Amino acid sequence: MKAALQDLAIFGGTPAFAELLHVGRPNIGNRERLLERIHDLLDRRWLTNNGPYVLEFEQQLCRLTGAPHCIVTCNGTVALEIAIRAAGMSQEVIVPAFTFVATAHALQWQGITPVFCDVDPATHNLDPEAAERLITPRTTGILGVHLWGRACRVDELAEIARPRGLKLLFDAAHALGCAHRGRMIGGFGDAEVFSFHATKFVNSFEGGAILTADEALADRARMMRNFGFVDYDDVRYIGTNGKMAEVAAAMGLTSLESIAEFTEANRRNYHLYRTLLADLPGITLLQYDESERPNYQYIVLEIEESAVGLSRDLLQRILHSENVLVRRYFYPGCHRVEPYRSADPGARLTLPQTERLVQRVLLLPTGTAVGAEEIGTVCDVIRFAVTRAGEIGSHAARAAPRADTAWAEIEDVLP
Repeated sequence: MKAALQDLAIFGGTPAFAELLHVGRPNIGNRERLLERIHDLLDRRWLTNNGPYVLEFEQQLCRLTGAPHCIVTCNGTVALEIAIRAAGMSQEVIVPAFTFVATAHALQWQGITPVFCDVDPATHNLDPEAAERLITPRTTGILGVHLWGRACRVDELAEIARPRGLKLLFDAAHALGCAHRGRMIGGFGDAEVFSFHATKFVNSFEGGAILTADEALADRARMMRNFGFVDYDDVRYIGTNGKMAEVAAAMGLTSLESIAEFTEANRRNYHLYRTLLADLPGITLLQYDESERPNYQYIVLEIEESAVGLSRDLLQRILHSENVLVRRYFYPGCHRVEPYRSADPGARLTLPQTERLVQRVLLLPTGTAVGAEEIGTVCDVIRFAVTRAGEIGSHAARAAPRADTAWAEIEDVLP
């Protein structure tokens, strides 16, 4: 418990945590079951190339989402790239600027220009009205992102895309196990893409998946995932090596078996944060609609500097000093990183909500590695910082910031 300014680590006090507390440490699931699968695949010596665990993982994902076709891949970015190409997108595609940069890179990597669109300030998702205004003769599709596991306005986006012949894809990296109006995410648009990166609440060490109801798109995606092969010695397309390894699928299956446990841990953490931060001025915790079966994977704060009395970035520095590695997603916005910044230096003028959010959003630790004690300590530090904001601000202006944690220790928890 911090009692005086000097107790804060940023001013020389002892950090609240002796070890780094990450926003999301990997969920592991049943180790024994995972090791059984690993021993089995080693005994069979079938390590890749559409092995039985890959096929079972695809079947289980279809069962969970209700989508008839699933193509798992080596990672979520490759899944997105393949889905984009399999859908036939080209020229320009409308995409939110407030997302992880991989969403935009998956387009740019293939010579497609991402046209950055603003987001709804309440949901943080693509604003359909703003998207419609960006459509030109060069537009071939819309790529929405189900940010924080909360679905885009999929019906409105479909109504915009369908009559114009535009493809509609969704980056669902945050949304496994979530629903929209009673229907599981995974079957909307022409295809949806999931990520099973180590920090996702269901992981396969590293991996991704394309879910679709379009059989022809699924066939193209399977071909593209495997160098363009459609059969033995029969290559029909310029494909890539996007296959998922058997050991990754084994981890994916093991994670899926614990999805209820992981979701419940996230739910408990979310409600505890809601209780402990409820009355703090200028601190808004993103709310989940619990009737829509959320996975509660992210604890998202918006910091209103004028009400709190200190900036989001100063609060981040304070927490980092306490060894709480909170994250400012998706700073500074896709439009402000290269090559997009140089291509359109004035994009910020058309993205007011994105510009606002990248200065306000802060993500807190959650997952099975975090419990009530850790959350209580994190919230105590936040509460102390807010209640002493004026004094902290003046002291921080004179104090040298603590050196950042080495990136080598942080890279494993990037989204």
